Amino acid sequence: MTAQVFAVIIFIVMFALIVSEKIERHLVSLGCGILMMVIVFGICMHSGSAIMETLNIKNIFTTGFWYQAGQAEEASSGINWATIIFIAGMMVMVEGMGRAGFFRWLCLWIAEKVKYKTIPIFITFMVMSFVLAMFIDSITVILFLAAVTIELSQLLKFSPVPVILSEIFCANLGGSATMCGDPPNIIIGTSLGYTFGDFIGNTGVIAVICLIFVIFYFYFCFRKELSTTTKDQAAVSYPKAKEAIKNKKDFAVSTVIFACAVILLVTHAQTGLTVATIGLFIGIITLLSAGKEAAALLKKVDYKTLLFFIGLFMVVGGLEQTGILTLIADFIAGVSGNNTMLMVAIVLWISAIASAFVDNIPFAATMIPVIKSLSQMQGVDLSILAWTLAIGTDIGGSATPIGASANVVGISVASQNGHVIGWGKYCKYAAPATVLVILVSMVCIYVRYF
Repeated sequence: MTAQVFAVIIFIVMFALIVSEKIERHLVSLGCGILMMVIVFGICMHSGSAIMETLNIKNIFTTGFWYQAGQAEEASSGINWATIIFIAGMMVMVEGMGRAGFFRWLCLWIAEKVKYKTIPIFITFMVMSFVLAMFIDSITVILFLAAVTIELSQLLKFSPVPVILSEIFCANLGGSATMCGDPPNIIIGTSLGYTFGDFIGNTGVIAVICLIFVIFYFYFCFRKELSTTTKDQAAVSYPKAKEAIKNKKDFAVSTVIFACAVILLVTHAQTGLTVATIGLFIGIITLLSAGKEAAALLKKVDYKTLLFFIGLFMVVGGLEQTGILTLIADFIAGVSGNNTMLMVAIVLWISAIASAFVDNIPFAATMIPVIKSLSQMQGVDLSILAWTLAIGTDIGGSATPIGASANVVGISVASQNGHVIGWGKYCKYAAPATVLVILVSMVCIYVRYF
């Protein structure tokens, strides 16, 4: 009982400090993770085995961590090293693509194809944000998209705010479509043994259906604002896509590496290569191709995020080892009874509402053992709860300016260029869109799985 009390206190303190943003979140999670090891596992439980299970280092040295001939097995509890290694490798790849000018080239190439017309740019950039976020971290997607959007808005004399808002939302939606699109999905996939194909066939289908509704929603919200642009643009000198390519060789190599990453992820269930192996391979190939620039790429990797994940897994491991997560599962099971549809609705809406105000990564990591317990106790298909959790956490973060990292980055880029997006402006359009997508997703889940 004492161990459970301290585990809950440490978890609540971690969440509160992360939300307050007074201390960098990686320091918060690592500090709370160490407290969990010392106070809960050491002083309260006197359990060395709990510490070793949570650190989970021995799992890295097993064959199954790197290669599995069939369906991936569930990862053990504790620090999910597969997630850490995969994200690190993808970070290196994305930095290499950015250095080669891939993202700016893509944005300008699409703008050229639609002849720099505002409404077509608005729609195609939403779709592009969705597609890119399926494979690349949404923060990176928004960084480059928002910057190019600002540049085009200055040329074409339109407000970039509607476009940036829609890009942010579509990036979060696209991240829900695949296993590598959003950190919660990576954690869910590696923890429960689901493949890239599993996500595409389930959350991917739902995300595409929702995208159709989202495009119409934002079009009707902003069509008048975007159509009132300057008509006389004959003298405007538009930027050329080819100008974004500083080195053709680097550009070609980064494109090939990105294609390889996509192919390996799509086929990893057939090849037996785990996401840890794919992430490590892609990272090494990118560094080798960078040559003398490899050190510069490594310096740009977001190590703070990786450390944040490690500390987070330690804290969640404490909740799991002390049985707190089982108690939460018991509560949800008690409220929903034997009604599986009600259970799905509870998981979906709690995930969405919580992710609108707190970081969806720790929430997803916390809920994975909960849905595993629910599945075992109630006999509910675990995959249904997994897809529900993924959609809820990925989409819920779109509702508020602080709900997801992509939101913060997009608003920051706009603000730096004189276009301030406050809470009122953001929530006026994003909150109803979030409710719409969650409702559509719930209907899709009910129709398909029940």
